[in-house]
Amino acid sequence: MRWSSGVSTGTSLADAAARCVAEAVEGLGGEAADLVLVFASAHFRAEYGRVADLVRAGLPEPDRAVLIGCSAGGVIGAGREFENGPALAVAAASLPGVRLTRFHAEDARLPDADAGPDGWMDLIGVEPAQDPQFVLLADPMTIRGESLLMGLDFAYPAAVKVGGLASGAGHGGHALFTDEGTRAGGAVGVAMSGDVEIDAIVAQGCRPIGDPMQVTAGSPGVLLGLDGRPALRALAELLGSLPERDRELARHSLFLGLAMDPMTDSPTQGDFLIRNIIGVRPEAGAIGVAAPLHEGQTVQFHLRDAETSAMDLRHMLSAYAGAGRPPEGSGALMFSCLGRGSYLYGRPDHDTDMFREHLGPMALTGFFCNGEIGPVGGTSFLHGYTTAIGMVRPKSGDPVGGGA
Repeated sequence: MRWSSGVSTGTSLADAAARCVAEAVEGLGGEAADLVLVFASAHFRAEYGRVADLVRAGLPEPDRAVLIGCSAGGVIGAGREFENGPALAVAAASLPGVRLTRFHAEDARLPDADAGPDGWMDLIGVEPAQDPQFVLLADPMTIRGESLLMGLDFAYPAAVKVGGLASGAGHGGHALFTDEGTRAGGAVGVAMSGDVEIDAIVAQGCRPIGDPMQVTAGSPGVLLGLDGRPALRALAELLGSLPERDRELARHSLFLGLAMDPMTDSPTQGDFLIRNIIGVRPEAGAIGVAAPLHEGQTVQFHLRDAETSAMDLRHMLSAYAGAGRPPEGSGALMFSCLGRGSYLYGRPDHDTDMFREHLGPMALTGFFCNGEIGPVGGTSFLHGYTTAIGMVRPKSGDPVGGGA
């Protein structure tokens, strides 16, 4: 296995494609590209229909490669972040012993909620016995992303799924790229099976405050009771115990974490799925949460800011690196929220610099997303304000623990 990454900030799409494809191909050291991923900034919106053809034209064996990609509010290529202005990023991979199955899913073709796994297998074209791993790119305006992930988890429960939602434009302006041309909506993806494994690192950018609590009264989207008290009273008592800086931060950056493994007695950072608090009902002592809730569930309040986001990513990368770095030739795909990058940290390359600090100068490619796809507690979710990283390595290499 060998991965390479190329990037160009040229204003001409043809020149940018030629340059970054040449850089990616050169990095493969003479090996043919089996998989190509491409991410194009909104500067090239008028020419999205040409992206796939121009990228394929630069490949020595264009008919060999499976290609997927999407429009982006900013791209990540050759291990750096490019958030503003024209930019095109290309990842190329030589994947001996790996079977690639590209697919396109439209919202109208998604199997019904009560459909069996066969419907999903027909859509994707892969059997669960092949032990596939997924990279997914979707248009947030034209497909029910959570329904897609729930269905894929149902049909392929052991498969890791990473990816992101296309960005850089409003309704009707996103594009999905494949080796068969440009798609205006839905989702595209590639299922990889054989000698390949994806380790997911999901940094949701939050830190827990207080202690875990148990939901003692609640319904979908409404948190009524915590540890036998009205939920709003429990939150007020928690906030009163915090230092002034955290109380101020909680005014605009407070979230609820849902423990994803009911068998874990003492969940820690990274064990929680972070979801938005969407309001309060003082008369009922209730808190609105953008998530299903049920009695007996373990939850914990969380805070988010630049410092916390940096600490969370460092924690996840350090834990992954501590388990042993992936074999030489492995690749990395980074899917980062549009709300991170310079907007959050005040400078570019924050997350990519931290990645390189912990894992070295690997081929790293991706984009800034409208939503990030990655697992928490073995279940796939759509996230916000998150950096989701897929470490793609040979299955035959030494196993590596992940942060998800």
